[in-house]
Amino acid sequence: MNGSAEAATRMRPLQISPGDLEAAHLDELIREIEQRSLFYYQEKNKSLRARYVYGTIFLIINLCAWFIRDYAQKALALLPYVSICGPEGSHCFHTLGVLRVSLGCFIFYFLMFLSTWNTMKLHEAQNSWHSDNWIFKFFLLVLAMVASFFIPQLYIQIYGEIARVGAGIFLGLQLVSVIEFITWWNNYWMPHDQSKQSCSFGLVMSIVFYIGSVCGIAVMYYFYAASTACGLNIFFISWTVVLLIVMMVMSLHSKVKNRGLLSSGIMASYIVFLCWSAIRSEPSHTKCNAHTQNGHTDWITILSFLIAIGAIVMATFSTGIDSESFRFEFRKDEAKEEDDIPYSYGFFHLVFSLGAMYFAMLFISWNLSHSAQKWSIDVGWTSTWVKIVNEWFGAAIYLWKLIGPIVRQPRVHEQPQPTAAEVDR
Repeated sequence: MNGSAEAATRMRPLQISPGDLEAAHLDELIREIEQRSLFYYQEKNKSLRARYVYGTIFLIINLCAWFIRDYAQKALALLPYVSICGPEGSHCFHTLGVLRVSLGCFIFYFLMFLSTWNTMKLHEAQNSWHSDNWIFKFFLLVLAMVASFFIPQLYIQIYGEIARVGAGIFLGLQLVSVIEFITWWNNYWMPHDQSKQSCSFGLVMSIVFYIGSVCGIAVMYYFYAASTACGLNIFFISWTVVLLIVMMVMSLHSKVKNRGLLSSGIMASYIVFLCWSAIRSEPSHTKCNAHTQNGHTDWITILSFLIAIGAIVMATFSTGIDSESFRFEFRKDEAKEEDDIPYSYGFFHLVFSLGAMYFAMLFISWNLSHSAQKWSIDVGWTSTWVKIVNEWFGAAIYLWKLIGPIVRQPRVHEQPQPTAAEVDR
C-alpha cells in the first residue's frame, strides 16, 4: 500500500500557482530587456568610436596628399611608373597627384555613404558594416587609392572641376553647422527664462567677442591696408565692418526671435577670422601682404601648415557628426528611441566624401593648372575670393536666420471695426 501511495504521489502533476508563472515570466522579460539594453549600449559605443577611426583615416589621407604633392616625385624616383603617370611620373605627382589621392578618398567615403545612408536602427546590418569589418574596409580603401592612379589624366582633370563644386557644397554645409552651433550656444547661455548668472556670463562673453572683432579689424587695417594702394584689402575689411554693424543691429531688434549680442558677437568674430584668412591667402608677391614669404621654409610656415591640416580634419569631422542641424524642423522634435543610431551614418560619410574634394582644393589652391609651393596651403587669388564669398554667404545665412521667421510668419490683417450705425442696422 505504501508503495502504491508513493507511486501515485510521483505521478501527480506539480502544482504551480499563477503567481509563480507571472513572476517567472516577469524575471525573464526583465533579463531580456537588460540584455537588449546592454547590446544597444555596446553597439552605440562602437559606433561612436568608429567616428574617430574614420577621422584618423581622413587625416592620414591628407598627409599622403601632402607627401604626393611635395616630395613623392623625388622620394619615388627609382620606382617604375605606369604609363598613365606620363614621363617621369609627372601626371601622378604635384597637382594631379593630389587630385588622384582625393579621388581615391572620395570613392571610399562615397561607397560608405551609399551603403549606410538609410541606416536607422542599431540592430540593422548596415550598423555593423559602419562600425566593424575594418580589415575589409582597409582593403577597400587601398583598392580605391591604387585604382585612382590608373585613371587617365583627362578624367582626373574632369574630377578636379567637379571637386570645385563639391568643395563649395562642403563650405556651405560647414557654415550652416557653425551658425547652428552659435545659435545653440546663445540659447544655452541666454535662454528666454534666463537667470541672472547665465545672463551675466552671456553679456561678458559677447563683450569679449566684440572686443576681439574690433581688435581684429584694427590689426587688418594696420597690416594689410596701410596705404591707399591696397584698395581691395580696404574694401574687404570695410565691408566686414558693415556686416558687423548690420548683424549687431538686427540681433537687437525686438521682433527677432533669437536676439542677443552673444550670437552676433560670436558670428562677428567668425567673419573677421574669415576676412583675415582671405587676405592672408593673397599671393606672397602682393605688396599689400604683410607676411611675404622669403623663399625658404621656417618653423612658423611648417607649424601653420600642420595646423591648417588639423583644421581641415576637424572641420570635416565636426560637420559630419552634426546631422541634426540639417534635419527638417518637424523631424527635430522626434523623440529618440533606445535602438536609434547615435548619428546619421550616411550624412557622416557624405560630408567626408565632400571633404575629400575640399582638401584637394586647398592643397592645390583651387588651381588645376599650376602646382602650389611646398608647405603652402590655400594660397592664391582664387583662394582669397573663395574665402571672401564664404564670409559674405555666412553673414547672409546668419541674417536670414534672424529675419526669416519674421518674413515667413503669417500676417494677420486687421478687420475694420464696425461703427455704431452699422451695428444698429
